[in-house]
Amino acid sequence: MAGTLYVVSTPIGNLGDFSPRAQEVLSQVDFIAAEDTRVGAKLLNKFGIKKPQISYFEHNRKAKGQLIAQRILAGEDCALITDAGTPAISDPGCDLVDICLGEGIQVVAVPGPCALIAALSIAGMDCGRFCFEGFLSVNKKSRREHLEDIREEKRTMVFYEAPHKLLRTLEDFYKTLGERPIALVREITKVHEQVWRTTLSEAIAHYTQEPPRGEFVLILGGKQEEEEQAPAIDPMDRVGELLEEGLSISLAVKQTAKELGVPKNSIYNEALERFSQKE
Repeated sequence: MAGTLYVVSTPIGNLGDFSPRAQEVLSQVDFIAAEDTRVGAKLLNKFGIKKPQISYFEHNRKAKGQLIAQRILAGEDCALITDAGTPAISDPGCDLVDICLGEGIQVVAVPGPCALIAALSIAGMDCGRFCFEGFLSVNKKSRREHLEDIREEKRTMVFYEAPHKLLRTLEDFYKTLGERPIALVREITKVHEQVWRTTLSEAIAHYTQEPPRGEFVLILGGKQEEEEQAPAIDPMDRVGELLEEGLSISLAVKQTAKELGVPKNSIYNEALERFSQKE
């Protein structure tokens, strides 16, 4: 008789959020599929759980997914955990769940912490309807297509972002979507948990001067019918016009920002990349 795959949520910061049921399941399964076995070991040691782990992450999911499924089909129970939060949410665990369901294996949720839901609950943004957008791609083409796809989205949107990519993401939001309200939620359940409700332009100005720290959940307001979401004039078109009039890139960007009411920092790098060879 086939075993069961348990999808087990783990703490996103505060270990007190690790549920008794989750601890019981990890103690009873035959093995654990972990995103990072080193992180998994710390959690297991903290709660005195001694179970073998197998690594299952983005770069080995195809090979390990079938192996795990075969072990479950042979009668073993497996718990799937990620480094923090709920597996399969913007996580390769969704592939393992798909494989197991395809094999007729029972998949059971052991719910608990999830950064997406936790952030929405404390952000004070409209969450009657929302959509989860995960991480923006670092690939320029995919990133641009993703942003274009959400230009007309009216629902509140939720993104995950790492601190070293935050400023670029905020700038790309502004260039594509125009001014929007945003809540930046970081370090959820940890000592430095913070919720900052502001606007994209204010967030860009702040993080240009203050390097961001911690993992972020970004809750971005959807398009409002009565608001014009983006400048009527493409900032790069205006920069190009001013360059033709003889201004330097720096002065052209400064004047464009003033005329269109956009943050200078949000357009400077793009202008430099596009026009620097023409000076």
